[in-house]
Amino acid sequence: MISKENILASAKKTILSESQSIAKLTDFLDENFIEATQNIYNSKGRLVVTGIGKSAIIAQKMVATFNSTGTPSLFLHASEAIHGDLGMIQNDDSIICISKSGNSPEIKVLVPLLKRFGNTLIAITGNTASFLAKGSDFVLNTTVDAEACPNNLAPTNSTTAQLVMGDALAICLMEMRDFKPEDFAVYHPGGALGKKLLLRVKDMLEHTLKPMVSPDASIKKVIFEISEKRLGVTAVVDEDKVIGIITDGDIRRMLNDRDSFIDLTAKDIMTKNPKLIPSTAMVVDALNILEDFSITQLVVVDNGEYKGVLHLHDILKEGIL
Repeated sequence: MISKENILASAKKTILSESQSIAKLTDFLDENFIEATQNIYNSKGRLVVTGIGKSAIIAQKMVATFNSTGTPSLFLHASEAIHGDLGMIQNDDSIICISKSGNSPEIKVLVPLLKRFGNTLIAITGNTASFLAKGSDFVLNTTVDAEACPNNLAPTNSTTAQLVMGDALAICLMEMRDFKPEDFAVYHPGGALGKKLLLRVKDMLEHTLKPMVSPDASIKKVIFEISEKRLGVTAVVDEDKVIGIITDGDIRRMLNDRDSFIDLTAKDIMTKNPKLIPSTAMVVDALNILEDFSITQLVVVDNGEYKGVLHLHDILKEGIL
């Protein structure tokens, strides 16, 4: 039975082996990489990424990354290409073909067909003398000394190298396009990531729940307003201007400090100069303010006009954290 120490040693050996293979890729970056990147950037068509076996899986991940970072891409399985899927390729498309050996039977059949259309062919391969490399316009070298597999058979270091080379291409293209967070948001509208990049304060305001009292309102009125609107706070508004807020915490502290509150009004217990935020602000920025000041509510004001209250709980419900 393998000991715990041996298990950890094997895992560390694998990670180190793959990391060393990745580090060596920097030595392979040359004019081919520059020209391949420029070709993709200047292309009027899409980027088609193809491969077979484990390389096909890497190709699919590359396509996902390219599509989400501004490079329109599609996946073409090498074995399906010769059974009709070549019709996916258009005249202006650039093509990346991934293969460790560059000499598999499917690749040897596919390369001449890809070149027949006159498209630019970019090879990502670990064999720069292979059939694929010789038939390509640009060659991105992903040679590894060996696989992390103890039998040197299972694709490990080689597929990791392919993946990293694809990421390097994607990041270069992002920078060439000056791809910004707001551009990224266009392709990621769903989930927590999309909400962080797209959701604004105004999108979360429930306008029917707009707690407010006058400065002279009784404490009873204040308690009623906080309870009814269920936000744990009410704004104190004088002549359409927010002059303070009262939280349920303020109410509890008042009750602890006084035996009677019949003579008190809202202005007597309110917190002046509350934290304000415009409705056009990003929700993620509102969250940062809440965290920085250890508060749970922000008063939303546009050009001096009270719009409502944004509560931390509502942000958490959206799954932004």
